Amino acid sequence: MKLSTKGRYGLRAFIDLAVCGETQPVSLNSIAERQEISISYLEQLMAKLKKAGLVKSVRGVHGGYIIAKPADEISVGEVLRALEGDLIPVECAGIDDKQKTHCTSSSQCVSKIVWKRINDSINDTVDSIFIGELVKESKR
Repeated sequence: MKLSTKGRYGLRAFIDLAVCGETQPVSLNSIAERQEISISYLEQLMAKLKKAGLVKSVRGVHGGYIIAKPADEISVGEVLRALEGDLIPVECAGIDDKQKTHCTSSSQCVSKIVWKRINDSINDTVDSIFIGELVKESKR
């Protein structure tokens, strides 16, 4: 599975926000400079993160963005899903017994076991890494 620039840049921007915004809101300009991301693209990413309830905007002269809850409570998976949507390598990877598949040969398809395990592994990994860990790592 390959993440788009939304996921890659958005995660970088979110970590930057968590690192630099511990005491005050962070401007998009400052994130854009540090992360080398265009302001217009960063605005799109922040809109997705705000819609997901992961960031809040603060108006005013000293305004900007802050993370919506403690960094230790936000997983990388939450951030990536807000930016990318579901993190599944192929359409049938997210299928469970309650869902229907779009795949016409799913009843005979043994390879869906592979895709499900890959999907589970990806989700377990990104859900077990928290932004707080990455903030601590960036300060070393």
